[in-house]
Amino acid sequence: MLLDGLPVPPDDYAQGLVLGVDAHMEAIDAIIAKFSEHWSLERMPVVDRALLRIGTYELGWCPDVPTPVAITEAVELAKQYSTKDSGRFVNGLLSRIAAELRDVTES
Repeated sequence: MLLDGLPVPPDDYAQGLVLGVDAHMEAIDAIIAKFSEHWSLERMPVVDRALLRIGTYELGWCPDVPTPVAITEAVELAKQYSTKDSGRFVNGLLSRIAAELRDVTES
């Protein structure tokens, strides 16, 4: 597993994210595919895809994580580590996913 090869063990939250995403990858990818119009997962930048998976996992399986926190953290990381359009892309996609998974309205 990915975590076994790390020189320093991750904190508990990071480890929980990795294990949770891994355990629910098929369902997470199906949710992302449902909402990503004209974008296959393989076509997305790898950083965007990873952040979308984490954000979707938090929205669907971590009810203690507030919706704005899950989305904002992913968007900020996308802006910092991916393409110039990634922040908007991740924001839009996670907002649509949140509207369905958490029964929230887009604002």
